[in-house]
Amino acid sequence: MSVRTNRFFAPPHRVICGIVANAALAETVVDIIMSLPILADSPDDRRTIENSLKPIRDAIRSQSYFMSDGHILKEVFQSASECSAARLNDFCDSWNDMPVDTYMGDRGVYRRRRHATYHVSNDHRIQRLSHRPHYQTVNYNHLNGGVERHFEPIPDTIANGVVLNTLLRFAATVFSGVDPAASWFVEVHQFRIEAIEHGGKPTPEGAHRDGVSFVLMVLIDRQNVTGGETTIYSRAGVPLADFTLQERFDIALVDDEKVVHGVSPVFPRDGNQVAYRDVLVITFRAVRGFTVEETCP
Repeated sequence: MSVRTNRFFAPPHRVICGIVANAALAETVVDIIMSLPILADSPDDRRTIENSLKPIRDAIRSQSYFMSDGHILKEVFQSASECSAARLNDFCDSWNDMPVDTYMGDRGVYRRRRHATYHVSNDHRIQRLSHRPHYQTVNYNHLNGGVERHFEPIPDTIANGVVLNTLLRFAATVFSGVDPAASWFVEVHQFRIEAIEHGGKPTPEGAHRDGVSFVLMVLIDRQNVTGGETTIYSRAGVPLADFTLQERFDIALVDDEKVVHGVSPVFPRDGNQVAYRDVLVITFRAVRGFTVEETCP
């Protein structure tokens, strides 16, 4: 991962944490996660997990974003015994046969995607919800918002699988520590942006907020592309950091209520070869005081 930031950045040798104030704290995050039993079911183990992730939560609280190379997620997957290499490969391969997004306001055909929704309780129990359209208001997405967008569902083998559920529980554990909401409405998006000659746009609406509480972005693959640089801005439009998710399982987490994010177009490095950028985006919206069906569209 390549990083430029104007705020408190000191890269340790094993992980890059864009908002961690010093290398010692970043190293602590990695050392803790190396033994993280992310699928633990006992109260004691869950308490251990929540305490272990405190440095990441503190970073999100203080700067509203966090980024890391793939080392953290790889350690999380290793701690979940059922996340075998074969299952991880199957998970990443599921990006290879997605349909084209037909809702693009710029009439582009360079984006492919699938979608799933979940309810995650504050004790991290995961419930997959019935398939439903994705909706954003034009206030958050001026290009594609204002309409119900009906995307193909993520296949059951992936949506109900151990890899995605591990990611959901990891993110829920982090975000619940920042904002102890009663529960979360979660949307999962698989994206493939094909790098076309004039640039495939990961965020065709430009720098934006998603209209949720928190967002986790996970790089799945980059093949034969340049570009794809993520920029984090303050709500006032001041750039806070630029970084490029380059390797599988590089991650970025953002507080969507406090910062804006955008990703630059991707271009083919070699115009004669297939070129694309695959990303998993998981959004968490806080749900308080209502049932799932009352608050989850």
